Amino acid sequence: MIELPEDLKILKRFHGHLGPYVVIGYKMGKIGRQKINGKISAIVRTGTRRPLSCIIDGIQFSSSCTLGKGNISIIDDGKAHATFAGSGLVIDVMLRDEIKKLIDSTMSRDTEEKIAVELFHKDNDELFIVREIESTTFG
Repeated sequence: MIELPEDLKILKRFHGHLGPYVVIGYKMGKIGRQKINGKISAIVRTGTRRPLSCIIDGIQFSSSCTLGKGNISIIDDGKAHATFAGSGLVIDVMLRDEIKKLIDSTMSRDTEEKIAVELFHKDNDELFIVREIESTTFG
């Protein structure tokens, strides 16, 4: 059994299990929250099909953008891509294609938690392409 960092224990309890895509969403939401102070909104392009849609729960958990508050929207593009807006900034966070391919080719019920922990410990630069845009239109 893998010893989980405290953040991942809580995330696992929130989501119901711990897989790679909920961790990816968690890290995406943290990027958005770290760059945007105050009011924040998110657009997530995963759609609602699992396992990719697990990104949505990770983003809700770490960014404070939630369906209940209405400051998160889901678009059915089937992409591991989220956009955060607020404080005059737009932050685009996209999972690198090679990381998505690696997850999809190696993930199973037996490996999902191990892969999730490995992704949690990776640097964001290894996982994501992040673009920061100043905006007077959004946020």
